[in-house]
Amino acid sequence: MFLLWFTVTVVLTVIYSTIFHSIFGSPKYQALSRQLSDLKLHFTLANRELDLTMDLINDLKMSDEVRYRPILAMESLPESFRNPGFGGIDRFRDLNGYPSSSIMRTTRTRIEEMKNMLEVQQASFRSITEKEAEWSRMYSYLPLICPVSVKIRLGEGVKYREVHPVLGTSQWHHGQDFSAPYGTEVYATGNGRVIEAGWNNGGFGNYVVIDHGYGYQTTYAHLSGIKVSKGMEVKRGDLIALTGNSGISTGPHLHYQIDLYGRHQNPLHFFNDDLTEDEYFEMISLLTSGRKI
Repeated sequence: MFLLWFTVTVVLTVIYSTIFHSIFGSPKYQALSRQLSDLKLHFTLANRELDLTMDLINDLKMSDEVRYRPILAMESLPESFRNPGFGGIDRFRDLNGYPSSSIMRTTRTRIEEMKNMLEVQQASFRSITEKEAEWSRMYSYLPLICPVSVKIRLGEGVKYREVHPVLGTSQWHHGQDFSAPYGTEVYATGNGRVIEAGWNNGGFGNYVVIDHGYGYQTTYAHLSGIKVSKGMEVKRGDLIALTGNSGISTGPHLHYQIDLYGRHQNPLHFFNDDLTEDEYFEMISLLTSGRKI
């Protein structure tokens, strides 16, 4: 009787154990299942974060291509360079054989792609920063302010003279005249180096020529006094001369000329004359504060 009871008990125990394991699994299996579920959840959340990060990368890319590069006259980066990709070998073979291999490989792939894109973007921003620094330097050298107070009345500009007021011949007038009273202060219109300062036998009288680099030179002629010497480095807003009536001239004025790679430019295209006199001299004061010439 006892043997029968024991046999039945063992059989029932085996049956119940089998049924329990088939329905609920072993405690170890349940623990692994929970870990797997947690892992999938973490990867799902990580991929959402990767989505947000990718949006940020694309925003940086858009700013790069639409704002910074066009403004700085830089060429766009080809898409093949921005998304270089990778391949040739199984880079993630260490992730094979796991229940979540697929999602793990997908996540790792996205991370590698984003890493490559960020490295390219970082290099792009470095080149943009360097270009911006060069543009900032170039901007300070360009002749971009009026050489005398904006209250000074304009005289003749760039034009073909049928009759020169002194010589009586026909010829081009390649600069902009300012009807400045004798002794009016003349300022450098951009950073540069003085390459001529003295007397000009061609009709300019006392004159100053500044080489601004980037192909630009400016000429200031018919001066009564010169405050700089040949070879001197000057900054925009520095006092360089006083207006006069030297050379071939009918009266006190400043002849101001801009040349770009030897081609004459219209100086009126290089500065705004909508400043008040106070604003103009405030600008000169700010440009020259803390400097001596």
